[in-house]
Amino acid sequence: MTLFPGEKQRPSSEAETRPQPILPLVGPSSSLKEPLWLMPLLDVVLSLVAFMLAYYARYDLQLIRRVLEYNDVPFSIYVPYMGLYSVWLLLSYATARLYRRPVSQSIFAESAIVANGVTNAVVLLMAVSFAVQATAFSRLMLVYLAVISIVLLVGVRLTRRGLYAYLRTRRGIGVRRTLIIGAGDVGQSVLRVMLARRGLGYLPVGYLDDDPLVGKVDLGRVRGLGGLDQLGEVLDSSRVDLVVVTLPWTEHNRIMNIVEICRRQGIAVRVVPDVFQLNLRHVHMENLEGIPLLGLDAERSFYTTNRILKRVLDLTLISLASPLLLLIFGIMALLIKLDGSGGPVFYAQVRVGEDGKKFNMYKFRSMIPNADRYRQELVKQQNQDPRHPKIVDDPRITRIGRFIRRTSIDELPNLINVLLGQMSLVGPRPPTPDEVELYDNWHMQRLNTVPGITGLWQVSGRSHVPFDEMVLLDIYYIENWAIRLDLEILLRTIPRVLLREGAY
Repeated sequence: MTLFPGEKQRPSSEAETRPQPILPLVGPSSSLKEPLWLMPLLDVVLSLVAFMLAYYARYDLQLIRRVLEYNDVPFSIYVPYMGLYSVWLLLSYATARLYRRPVSQSIFAESAIVANGVTNAVVLLMAVSFAVQATAFSRLMLVYLAVISIVLLVGVRLTRRGLYAYLRTRRGIGVRRTLIIGAGDVGQSVLRVMLARRGLGYLPVGYLDDDPLVGKVDLGRVRGLGGLDQLGEVLDSSRVDLVVVTLPWTEHNRIMNIVEICRRQGIAVRVVPDVFQLNLRHVHMENLEGIPLLGLDAERSFYTTNRILKRVLDLTLISLASPLLLLIFGIMALLIKLDGSGGPVFYAQVRVGEDGKKFNMYKFRSMIPNADRYRQELVKQQNQDPRHPKIVDDPRITRIGRFIRRTSIDELPNLINVLLGQMSLVGPRPPTPDEVELYDNWHMQRLNTVPGITGLWQVSGRSHVPFDEMVLLDIYYIENWAIRLDLEILLRTIPRVLLREGAY
């Protein structure tokens, strides 16, 4: 099995061959277990709070319509309905298996279940009020109840997810150190998801492959630990919580052997079906009287409709921010001219975009004139990866340039490229032609879409992320693109810029 079809072997420095792992292989792993009763209890408490707030909004605040004197009923009248509402929500969510869903499940799917339960409970209360002929029952209060309940119940789940993500990514609590078996297409897909979605709690610390030579190649900070015959040794010497097997089903006997070895050592093991090396997102299943039928969906990457939506999002956000952007452009032009380093305000550099098309990418000039002539020499001096060099303490940077690079203001003229349709707000960062010349075949996949100003790489560590790992994140973005993913990346970019994480 090959790691990446057509990959070329390139001599590299020792630092490049053995980068620091994401987390040490040896050491204890902190657990993150949530009591089974916690979320049901929170739902009951929040449903009661929502009921009381709805009563307060209707009868005390009287936000929309005043309460007639004969309709001003005490809260005690609603207490039985409040109890029924809470019990129905609890049963509804338990039936939908909401409390058995891991935090890694989609927040949109979880929110849909929450909203559906609230809607059904409100309809039930209305039906009961008609049945008992409760003339003083306020239907407007039920509208308040539905809105407040959804806000509270979804809000606590968003908070819960944020807390889990913080504990996992910042504190290392609840992280499952994962060993991947197999470096083929399915193994790459698993690795991309784990790197792109660190909040899920999977930390890929290394991988093994049935080709020992392939198994010794590091992918960024993910260590190549050798061939499959070294599984026992790796499990004995390393702290691994989970083994994910991504070998093809033709290796059934070998898979069963790996599972047995992991079970004997008390290590959890999961097997990923390769489904003929297809991405499971493109597979749907139908039931023919008990016979499963697998259907294959067409590639979803970027249909015409999706491209239009992405373009509309870009232009809308730029239009909304245009007054502030024009002010910043004016101030920066003045500061760069007053810096005294000479040269123009803008700097244009040839970059490679979608499908290998070249274009001039614009930035605020942050370096001395003719800085490119010294670039290769500095890359060699600092032993940087020439495919994506990040030069620390670059002597070519001007005084004002150091500030605008730290704050990423130098990238704002990229918006000109966005307006021209050469770039998007979100996407893989466009490389230079000399960097592309050093790409392996699999690296070229990051050129399959419109490049962007920010992307998964920037919000996942920026300059601290090695090149191969950056490419895996870019491929994950291309395969899983959606408007909500772009919005998520844009929101995550804001604190990264403010905190200046990974900016040189």
